[in-house]
This record gives sequence, structure tokens and C-alpha cells, in this order.
Amino acid sequence: MEYLLAMAPQPNGGGGGGLISTLIMFGAIFAIFYFMIIRPQQKRAKERDKMISALEKGDKVITSSGIHATIAGLDEKTVLLDVGNNIKMKFERSAIATVIKAKDESK
Repeated sequence: MEYLLAMAPQPNGGGGGGLISTLIMFGAIFAIFYFMIIRPQQKRAKERDKMISALEKGDKVITSSGIHATIAGLDEKTVLLDVGNNIKMKFERSAIATVIKAKDESK
């Protein structure tokens, strides 16, 4: 009988250690998410914004839909792309996935 009373949960005395370890666990999980997911994603977004703002007329690009083209004109939010045979299409700047090379490359 004494053994059963000793194993019974303590109403006020034993809960403090469990709360601290739970908070430490949540803090560790948040730190892992931040350094493995959030921070690298923010870095990629900054690099992409830098690439899009540095677009110039004559750059060869690939759109997110896979179209290879040359930039024929630039507006604030759009790009006019020459896809060949003097066919020009207007895209949002955000549709540019990759810049292949500039028109005038220095060798």
C-alpha cells in the first residue's frame, strides 16, 4: 500500500521539471526550423530579388515556364522578351527564372 502511494502523481511538487524540459524542446525545434528552413529561404529570396533588379536589355533568360528568350525591353513590373523570329512576348519580372548571360560579356 505504501508503494502505491509513493507512485501516485504529486499535485504540486513534480510538474516544474517537465515544463522546463518541454520549453527547451520547443526552443530547440524552433532553432532547427529557423536555421534549416527559414534562413536559407530568406537568403534565396534576396538573391532572386537582386537578380531580377539587375536585368538589362539584351540579357538571355529562361522563364519559369521554360521559354528561352532575350530581353527586348524593360518596364517597372514587366519584361518584353524576344523569343525568336522577331516574336515578342510580355512577361512579369517574377516569371524570369534564370539569367543565362548578358549581351556583352567581357572575356
